[in-house]
Amino acid sequence: MSKWKDKAEFKKEVEKYSEKLDIKVSGIYVRPMKRKWASCSTAGNLNFNDELIEMDKKLGRYVIVHELLHFHYPNHGKLWKSLMRAYLVDYEKMEKKLKSF
Repeated sequence: MSKWKDKAEFKKEVEKYSEKLDIKVSGIYVRPMKRKWASCSTAGNLNFNDELIEMDKKLGRYVIVHELLHFHYPNHGKLWKSLMRAYLVDYEKMEKKLKSF
């Protein structure tokens, strides 16, 4: 299991995927969140639960891609799912694993 070194490394990964997905992000924040792993706003801000830093990088990538895709696809419809699969082949496994926390 490979964990993130720190918030900076996690944010770099968000930037990498935002470029891959051609999504303009205004701000990336890693902070305590009680009920969610992440959220995004129409202003282009992304918030991530700071607990992700202590988890496997694969889970973090799942949350990053999941949230970034919501900028273009607000629901979890067929198109969203096919794009998740295109970027993270085993995203359904990661989704189940994350729900166990």
